[in-house]
Order: sequence, then structure tokens, then C-alpha cells
Amino acid sequence: MAVASRVTIVDLAHQLGVSRQTISNVLNAPHRVKEETRIRVAKAIEESGYRPNSAARQLRNHISKNVGMRLHPAGNGISGTVLTGFLYGLTQAAHSHGYRVTLYCADSDEEEISRYEELLTEADLDGFVLTATHQDDQRAAWLAERGIPFVAFGRPWNSGTDVPQASHSWVDVDGRSGTRDATEHLLAAGHRRIGFIGWPNGSGVGGDRRAGWYDAMAAHAGTEGLESLTYFGEDTAAGGSSGAAYLLGQGATAFVCAGDGLALGASAYLRQSNQPALASSVIGFDNTPVAAAVGLSSVSQPVESAAAEVMRLLLGHLNSPTAEPQHVLLRPQLELRDLQPFNH
Repeated sequence: MAVASRVTIVDLAHQLGVSRQTISNVLNAPHRVKEETRIRVAKAIEESGYRPNSAARQLRNHISKNVGMRLHPAGNGISGTVLTGFLYGLTQAAHSHGYRVTLYCADSDEEEISRYEELLTEADLDGFVLTATHQDDQRAAWLAERGIPFVAFGRPWNSGTDVPQASHSWVDVDGRSGTRDATEHLLAAGHRRIGFIGWPNGSGVGGDRRAGWYDAMAAHAGTEGLESLTYFGEDTAAGGSSGAAYLLGQGATAFVCAGDGLALGASAYLRQSNQPALASSVIGFDNTPVAAAVGLSSVSQPVESAAAEVMRLLLGHLNSPTAEPQHVLLRPQLELRDLQPFNH
């Protein structure tokens, strides 16, 4: 493909339908580019009249100092506050390095990938932050194949609940350690029948949080009968209420929940039932403002620290396209409120 001698690298990327970072990788780190793409881009660069060093220099000098992140809906209005805190921390961290954050909306991963193409061309973004990672998430693969810098807030859950060695950088919160701490605290308070209220199967985050409860319970009393102490429902207060009702019937005296929405529902049900004293033996996850306001114990995520780590890793990839991926797992903190010792 013949390209005019005055064409810029941005023009070249647009004409080829690839990102500026892909061209940079062809010039500086060809092993990161699919062979078919590398050959096509290298041929176009050669025909354009640019020498590789000159092209790379122009690319490095063309930085928008702008990164993108998808804005998700608030969901149940409770747990959605976690991403609000993350966004604040990311914006603050970006600003401290002279960057800004561009927000965009999408109703699906497929639509988000389409937005990548638009934003790379029209807004000239330098990279992306991924959130709400999940099983069979195609967004990371799309960005990685094109050499576009990005960091994920969340693990690639296809590898299960153990910490995976992904080919891209991510930062996450160790939900497993959070629910393990919560369960161990309830065990120390005298409870032996501690139920877990979680989300339906398929949620990597939910599975990770259930694993912490399971670890603590299995270490204390073995695995026999643990399945009868689990309930999976929708991430709503109604789901939490149903979970508490079911687990009470199984003899549970305390409850660890995958999220604050479930915990609030469980606590409300217990207060209205003939077991109001057990309402103080519910522990949620996310430490939302609603949980704090009603005195509900919960596991707090260090979302602002996570955002700062995400920005640190992203800057590393922006400054050095060949930088190795890094994986950061942050430990949450148990926030206790009104938990009483259990009297058998």
C-alpha cells in the first residue's frame, strides 16, 4: 500500500485500521504482534518512506495524555458505589501524572470493543482501564492483539479463583482473604454454623469470596455438611432475605455475604423474624455507605489504592511498550460494627 511521504503515524494507523501502539510494537517489539499484522504494517511503513527510527520517534512524541474507562450503571445502587470510589481514585491518580480520564458507556462487551475503535480514532486515547472483568471476557484479548496499552481492575476469571498468571497486567482485591477473615471472626465469637449467601454460579468474584468462607469453615470443622450452609441468589436485598430464611432453616447462626446488598437483606429479615439477635451476626462485603449507616459489619475494599496501582502499571506500559505484565493483589480490611459474642 503506497502512503504519501508526508503522512503521519496517526494517519498510517488510521489507514491500516490498527492502533498507534501496534505500529510502535512492530517497530520496537514485533514479538507482541500477530505475524499477519506485523507483515502488513511493516510493509506499509516501508512503502511510506519512513525509516523505523523516525517513525518510532514521531509516535513517542505524539501522546494525548488521555486514558479511557467504561462507566457501568449503578446496579442495585449499593455495591455500585465500589466503582464510584475506584473512578475517583483513578481520576485523582491520573491527574497527579498529568493525565485525564475519558468515560464512555456501553451496554455489552461487544459494544465496548466497538467504542475502543471509535475512541482510538476520534479521541486519540493512549490506553484503557478495564473494569468488571468476568469469565470469557474478550475485551482484554482484543486490546492485547492490537498492542493497545491497558490494565484491568479485576482478574481474568477463566483461571478460577486462584491467582492467574495472565498475559496482561491487572490489579485486584483479594476477596478470598476478606471472607476468610470475616468467617474466622465469627468462629472466634462462638458461632459454629456460619452460612454463606452468595451470587449465582458463574461469577468469578462471587466464587472467590465463597472460597474464603469455605477455607475457614473447612479448617475449623472439616467439609461435611458445608454445602447445606450455602445459598445463591440475585444481588438484591430480597435475595439476601431469601438466603437468611433458607439458612436459618439449616441451623445457621451467623452469615457471611458476598456483597452488602445481600447482607442488608439478610439483616432486615432477621430483625423482623423471631431471631432478631442474629442480625448482628451478619457480615457483608464492600463496606458501602449504606452498610456503615445502618451499623452493618462489612469487608472494605481498598479501591483508591487499587486505582493508584492501576494507573502506575498503565503508565509503565505507556512509557515502555515491552514492559512485562504485573499482577497486584491487595488485601481488604474487615470493618466490625455491633457484632456480639454468640451465646449457645
